[in-house]
Parts: sequence; structure tokens; C-alpha cells
Amino acid sequence: MDVLFVPGLNCTARLFSPQIAALERQFTCHVADHGVADTIEAIAVDILAKAPARFVLVALSMGGYVACEIMRQAAERVQALALLDTRAEPDTAEEAERRRRTIAMAKEGQFDQLHAILWPRLVHPSRVGEKALEEIVIGMMRETGAERFIRQQSAVLNRRDYRPVVTGISIPTTIIVGQEDLITPPSHAQWLHHSIKGSTYLEIAECGHLSSLEKAEEVNRAVLDLLNKMKLASN
Repeated sequence: MDVLFVPGLNCTARLFSPQIAALERQFTCHVADHGVADTIEAIAVDILAKAPARFVLVALSMGGYVACEIMRQAAERVQALALLDTRAEPDTAEEAERRRRTIAMAKEGQFDQLHAILWPRLVHPSRVGEKALEEIVIGMMRETGAERFIRQQSAVLNRRDYRPVVTGISIPTTIIVGQEDLITPPSHAQWLHHSIKGSTYLEIAECGHLSSLEKAEEVNRAVLDLLNKMKLASN
């Protein structure tokens, strides 16, 4: 079984390194390149062109928006879905303006300064001082770079409303969210759960937006449970 991971904004494969390490002996893991275009639609087209014929999607934050677009374009290719710390609705006016400011900073040569602004919102307050975790996030940011960040942030800013897509999802789905996620709070995940019939919901205590890194073991168990259910169903 193929598992396709789609990272979040300003993130790389390292976002899912704990999950890949836990799954790669049993499953074929792939990580999507989500920085090639400046629209969610075009990013999904590129990912689908390179992806296996059928796959399980695991996506966090921006990756969740891309996952919804993949469901809109090619739902028949997706066997199951894990949506982490994401949502279906567009930005509020305040959120959109915050994105525009970060794009402007990146264009003006201030990309390196964005980490200090974003970091306190990305993780649980108890982990803001955790240097090892922060170094991973800084490393992903450096791997992404200003140009890819601008494309990604522009794509997120101009994304469509995916609520009509979500209400039509009927495949096995797991919804995961950090209890203290400041970027996509649990209310968004709860809406996803209530809108996808038969979905599984996991809210992780003492966890912020980067659940795959902050609470890797809990996320690993949830994703592995989804995959094992898929294996049993196919036997």
C-alpha cells in the first residue's frame, strides 16, 4: 500500500519523519512536492501526475488543503485519508491579511525574520523553548526558501472553500488536531469530523499545530490504525 504525505506550509518531508520511520517497513511512503506552483489546484495536478495510481493521503495544514483539492480532482485514486491540523473553510479577513504581510516580508528580503513571528503559533506553549524541535522547524524553513514560501503562501491565500468537497468524502478518514492548535483550532477539526460520515477523531492534549512532530507517537498510532483497517478491509 502506498502512503502519500503532503506537508504543511514552509515544511518538508522532515515534518513526517517520525511517521515515515514507523511505517516504511510495511508501506511504501512518498512525500509530495507542494512548492512547485502558486495555486492549490496546480499543486494538486503536479502531485497527481507523479503519485501512484492509488494511495492513502496523510496531510497536515496546507497539505490538508491540497488533499481536499486532490479529492476534488481525483477522489477515485484516494483509498483513505488522514487530515492533521487543517480545515476546509477559507481564511478570515484577518488571517488573509496576516498572510499578505508574510508574503511582503519574504519579497522584501525578510524571509529569515518570519520564524520569530511564526514559531510561537506553531507549537504548544510548553515547547516554545525546545531547541531541538525549533531547529527542525528552522531547517525546514531554510530548505523551503523564500521563493517556494511565497508560492505556497499565495496558493493558501487564494484557495477555494473546500467545505462542499469535504461533505462528499466517503472513504475511511481520520481527523487529528492538537488541543492547543492556534492556527487551526479543534473547532475546525470537529467540523471536519462531523461532516465526514464514519470518520475517526483524535484531539491530542498538550499539542499545538505541528502534531506530527510534537506528539509523534500518538499520530503514528492513529495513522497506523487507519492503514491496518485498510489492509484488513482489502483481505
